[in-house]
Amino acid sequence: MSTKKLTSLALLIAFGVAAGAFSFPMAGAKVFPVQHAINVLAAVMFGPAPAVLVAFCVAVLRNLLGTGTALAFPGGMIGAFVAGMFYKHSGRESLAALGEVVGTGLLGGLASVPVARLLLGRDVLALTYVLPFSLSSFGGVVVGMLILRLVALPLKKTIERV
Repeated sequence: MSTKKLTSLALLIAFGVAAGAFSFPMAGAKVFPVQHAINVLAAVMFGPAPAVLVAFCVAVLRNLLGTGTALAFPGGMIGAFVAGMFYKHSGRESLAALGEVVGTGLLGGLASVPVARLLLGRDVLALTYVLPFSLSSFGGVVVGMLILRLVALPLKKTIERV
């Protein structure tokens, strides 16, 4: 892995951890739209595996600092993976954004139910987290797409030319 790529991933992780204070409670989870913006950026710029690594590191650090919950793992990591795979197979940023919403909102929301039961001691219904995770991811991908289009992709092209 190149130094530039590793540094970029570390910056995304640092931003995710620093922005952890901007989460808010909803249905027993701390929804964190910044994570979804980061997932889209990482998925498009680096691919599915690095995007999952970023989501995992942010979740670990936020949990250690008390700004996250165990629900950050299935929500963030599944969303990052699906966003990365959608982008990898289509080459379209809009599909990475869709993948983030589907991955986090639907799949991550469903995967969070057993996590909530086993690790948090919450007896919740199967669809409890789908709506809050979907709303959070939708808001995050809008911001992520703006950053991607206005800053990240032009910057990436400039760096590649140098």
